[in-house]
Amino acid sequence: MRIAIVSDAWAPQLNGVVRTLTRTVEMLRARGHEVETVTPDGFATIPCPSYPEIRLALGARGKVARRLSAFGPEAVHIVTEGPLGWAARRWCLDNGRPFTTSFHTRFADYLAARTRLPAGLFWPALVRFHRPAARTFAATATLEAELRGRGIVRTHRWSRGVDLAQFTPDAPPLPEMAALAAPIQLYVGRVAVEKNIEAFLAADAPGTKVVVGDGPAREALARRFPQARFLGALSGARLAGAYAGADVLVFPSRTDTFGLVMIEAMACGTPVAGYPVPGPLDILGELATDADGRRIGAVSHDLSAAILLALQGDRAACVTLAQGYDWARCCDQFEAGLEPYGRVRAAA
Repeated sequence: MRIAIVSDAWAPQLNGVVRTLTRTVEMLRARGHEVETVTPDGFATIPCPSYPEIRLALGARGKVARRLSAFGPEAVHIVTEGPLGWAARRWCLDNGRPFTTSFHTRFADYLAARTRLPAGLFWPALVRFHRPAARTFAATATLEAELRGRGIVRTHRWSRGVDLAQFTPDAPPLPEMAALAAPIQLYVGRVAVEKNIEAFLAADAPGTKVVVGDGPAREALARRFPQARFLGALSGARLAGAYAGADVLVFPSRTDTFGLVMIEAMACGTPVAGYPVPGPLDILGELATDADGRRIGAVSHDLSAAILLALQGDRAACVTLAQGYDWARCCDQFEAGLEPYGRVRAAA
């Protein structure tokens, strides 16, 4: 099948959306599909305000239309609500082509955090974007329920996977963490206001706090919390080594739709602490234990308490849980959710 995947998020960005997409594209091609990726690297771009890692395509509508028309996709999947996503949506509607979308990022909450305006002001544009889609892919049951409550009613589960060959308890140790005072509390992700990293750095817990990632809030947080170690963005074996060398991964975000870093950390044997919100609750559960009652982390409105409890986690149990997140199954879900041209589609 000829599949067009349109995304404003793409390499060289380092985040869960990009890692999910690149792995999915690799697997689709390995299964014999012809995949055309419409991404910012094929366009003149400008940096997104307050999020310069994201490049916003210029003149997207005409070029996206020409590329899609030339490719002749049998299925179109639109990943993001940026210029490329809106342009692909317009092409599909103008040409009577069904399409599917993904809901990866709570942009309404992100914009609210930056502007201090209510998130409700931004939701109508997101609902408008997704409503004509045959299906909107969501990573968890909690997110599906939220989207349906917002008026995005045709949802489809597309979970996440973890590279178990790379993320393993045997990952080579990260030299920068070797001499740090234990227990090592690790944050991995974008360093920005919406990630609530300040709550992690201010948490009352013993040991050393380590931040892996980059972003606009890094300099200010490093000045405010000089005792924390900021290692910048890591990938590959070095990222796996950071996970494996930590005693707990702290996930302070209240706005993420999944949190790929949580299952990557657990695949390395590291328990997770977070708030009882979508994402941590979907992965860890309210008790943050596995079916045998072994602790895999902790969730609490008191992040310090969650960290202390998660430090008691069973590292072997964490690995076992992460092994349930299989990329092949995720690719199966992606394929099953597509809407090939010619199939009878639900009314918009």
